[in-house]
Amino acid sequence: MTGPDRADATTTDDDAAELIAQLKELAGADPGDVRQVVAEVLAALDRAAGGALREHLPATIRAEAGLDTAPAPR
Repeated sequence: MTGPDRADATTTDDDAAELIAQLKELAGADPGDVRQVVAEVLAALDRAAGGALREHLPATIRAEAGLDTAPAPR
């Protein structure tokens, strides 16, 4: 990778690591709350991806995140 590309990858890796750490902190909390947060994150990511994320998720996760019932945005 070149300089700018590598910097972007590092930032993305740092962001992902921070999100993982936050989710791990939640793991000690009420499991229902954790599931709700994860469902909300997946729904937000799916909206940001124009509905493309749901195509890559297992059916059980799509259903739990409410992505099976909502039509994909166009």
